Amino acid sequence: MMRTAVGWHVELEFMEDDQHTKAAALVRLPDGTEVRAHGHATRHRVDSNQPRVGEEIAGARALNELAMQLLTKAHDEIDAESGRTSHTINV
Repeated sequence: MMRTAVGWHVELEFMEDDQHTKAAALVRLPDGTEVRAHGHATRHRVDSNQPRVGEEIAGARALNELAMQLLTKAHDEIDAESGRTSHTINV
């Protein structure tokens, strides 16, 4: 059996102000497809300003959306190849 090493690089970028953090996620797949997703976090006014926490929340939300888009893409490809509706791919 031949094994192939494949790697994906995911990029995350953040835009922040005192109360809001926005994250943009991008993955480039080996077939040239780019999948993009966004996430956001809002700091409650009584919470201390911790930019790292906002990045973690917004980043996690962007990565979660990216994951869901990749699952949908995989489903669509299975369906197109098989000519039938595939079973739900669980996370």
